[in-house]
Amino acid sequence: MPLPPDEGTAADPSWADDGPGPAHHDTRELAAQFEDEKPGRVLAGPVGLLFTGGTVAIALLALWQVFFPLPQGSKYYLIIFLAGVLPMVFLAYPSGVRLPRRRVGGPAADEPAARLGGPTPVDWLLALAALVSCLYPVLPVTVGAGGGGYDAFLDRQGLLDPVDVAMGTVLLLLLLEACRRTTGWILPAVCLLFLGYGYYGGLLPQSWPVAHAGLDFGQLVDAFYNSDSGFYGTPLDVAASYIVLFTIYGAVLDLSGAGRFFVELSAAAFRRSRTAPGRTAVASGFLLGTVSGSGAATTVSIGAVTWPILRRAGYPPERAGGMLAAAGVGAILSPPTLGAAAFIIAEYLGVSYLRVLGWATVPTILYYLGILLSVEIDARRSGVRPVVIATSSAWRLLARFGYHFLSLIVIVVVLATGASATRAVVVATVLAAALSFLDRRHRLTPARLVGALSGGVRGVLAVSAVCAAAGIITATTTKTGLGPQAAALLVSGAQAVSSEPAVVLALTALLAAVALTLLGLAVPVTASFVIGWVIIGPALLNLGVTAPAAAMFVFYFAVLSEVSPPTALAAVAAAAVTGGRLVPTMWQTLRYALPAYLIPLAFVVTPTGLGLLGIGGVGRIAVAGLLSACGVALLAVAAGGWLPGVGPAGVPERILGAIAGLVLLWLEPVPVTVGAVLAALTVAGVLLRRAAADRAGTASATTQLVDHREEKE
Repeated sequence: MPLPPDEGTAADPSWADDGPGPAHHDTRELAAQFEDEKPGRVLAGPVGLLFTGGTVAIALLALWQVFFPLPQGSKYYLIIFLAGVLPMVFLAYPSGVRLPRRRVGGPAADEPAARLGGPTPVDWLLALAALVSCLYPVLPVTVGAGGGGYDAFLDRQGLLDPVDVAMGTVLLLLLLEACRRTTGWILPAVCLLFLGYGYYGGLLPQSWPVAHAGLDFGQLVDAFYNSDSGFYGTPLDVAASYIVLFTIYGAVLDLSGAGRFFVELSAAAFRRSRTAPGRTAVASGFLLGTVSGSGAATTVSIGAVTWPILRRAGYPPERAGGMLAAAGVGAILSPPTLGAAAFIIAEYLGVSYLRVLGWATVPTILYYLGILLSVEIDARRSGVRPVVIATSSAWRLLARFGYHFLSLIVIVVVLATGASATRAVVVATVLAAALSFLDRRHRLTPARLVGALSGGVRGVLAVSAVCAAAGIITATTTKTGLGPQAAALLVSGAQAVSSEPAVVLALTALLAAVALTLLGLAVPVTASFVIGWVIIGPALLNLGVTAPAAAMFVFYFAVLSEVSPPTALAAVAAAAVTGGRLVPTMWQTLRYALPAYLIPLAFVVTPTGLGLLGIGGVGRIAVAGLLSACGVALLAVAAGGWLPGVGPAGVPERILGAIAGLVLLWLEPVPVTVGAVLAALTVAGVLLRRAAADRAGTASATTQLVDHREEKE
């Protein structure tokens, strides 16, 4: 998205043109460097046409499956889907392996050369192997005692033929390589660790809690290749049934001009406010989350437009970067299009996606409340300068381009009628494409529609590889019983400190939060959620935590890995945009995102906290929301050192405010009473400090006046 003229001042709404120009391309390139997935190749010529044709075919298959499911069942569809996307991974993503060779010109670095060039012979070979190994279970061709078609393959479950094992092994290796190409080496290493545990776990001393009877390699491949918990398990089902449709919807919405409209509307809504730059950045992040499912990508998109405005207002690069990163990651946590793991929650718990959206509503409000309060505090404490953002009025923009909200509203409305999320997003996609013709600059012509379908499928390639590889983890955990064993270890660690049930639950939640944060530093969000759910989820469930609370707890901490040091991909992306120092930018991001770390603990530790998920009736929801809002506000005051409407807070008041905010989040009568008292003391302390400052200022002014009169005399 190109920068507006004059560093953020726009007289014409067309400054945010998000067409396929050089600036837009540069923004996407920058975003790709900091996403969970690596940048892919730029395919052109015959290879580009082949790739576009393949991805469009996959998109049409996914759309067809919504209304006319394949009669062989969902697993059959998953096999076909993986056979379509996995070969595309090897064509779209270079290996990254640098072999010594004689250079004859071209780009200066090997990586750009690999990205600009076409697939190598090895890539074509791997793509062919992926196609064959994926389609093998459904091909009606007998290979020795193996093959024979889909039904024959299913009949051999638990008794795989050597040919089946060989094909499953090939697919296993190809998935690990696909994950390495798209996300790096850490997730394949984790998968190999689980594979090694499944194979060698029987050699562990049987007195160890994590020991098991042992599995041979054939049993493991059978669990991966020919069961419902392996490659073709719930994660891949979610990618093939939900995520691909939402990425297509996001691509259509983006090409229809919605991204540009959201940024313009945010700027117009706050253009007369003193804190307009900060509010614009936060609102843009929330709205752009409907188009982008990545925190890093959203951060770069809003930063490319709003950083020049923030800079003119006087925001330091680190503080602006923290704000951008927190707003970008908040987009993944916000309805109506949450991150990919939210769809897995719906599948694991057997609930509608609309219910998951309901669970996320109050935490989203609290999260953005914390960010907006921090923006207000920063503007007053740092002396931010007013910046005039010249753009059309918000009402004029809504009247002209407000139709972009209709497809988002349609998703919720269709879900409310009881329809599936897949049908809802298809209806929204069709509506967004039709509405694009209201703006001649962003009409979805047949060529642009093909680009949207292809781009949507390309956006799901890496996620599909990760989801299929996650089957290695889930299948191993299921076959060995690792989940309950690990959960028991986690709970026993908390019980070693105290036997009080409430304390055990609180300590288990803290340990789980730390474990999930560390896990998220190493693997993508989707894989982090899957691992966290099968390992940590049972620990919370065993302590009486409800399934919605446990699932959303794991979801939030999996997403927050994008703002957690030392990796903090969103913060790194923000620092790249603003030019700020990396470590201070990360700490500023943590300050803005603090509510997102604490709210999940609140709805896990206390029964009243379920109100934060919209569970338990209007009374519980209102009380939990109000008390948590007060807690978030006090934490913002403690972190920012300023009480809005009053003045600066000293160290004692900030300490009292932090304690009060944390205690209020406990959401029980006694802690709430203590928190209210501490909050009153915090406000009183700030008022006394201001009164003392006013008296000192008055006395100083009086002294200066007397001195001035004496000089005259």
